[in-house]
Amino acid sequence: MAVAFVLQTTALVIVVALLAAAGAGKLARLDGATYPTALTRAGVTFAAVITVAATVTAALAALFI
Repeated sequence: MAVAFVLQTTALVIVVALLAAAGAGKLARLDGATYPTALTRAGVTFAAVITVAATVTAALAALFI
């Protein structure tokens, strides 16, 4: 049961990170950025969301253990 919860949570975080990255890339293109710049902004956004999720997970793990 715990493994299924971890897998579902991981999948949800990845989907949210991908959606945020797609939104950032689209907004960058609408702002007139070139494709490489838009991809860079999307990559930075994806990495930021994953980093925030890992930080929150570490903080919560410290509280519950």
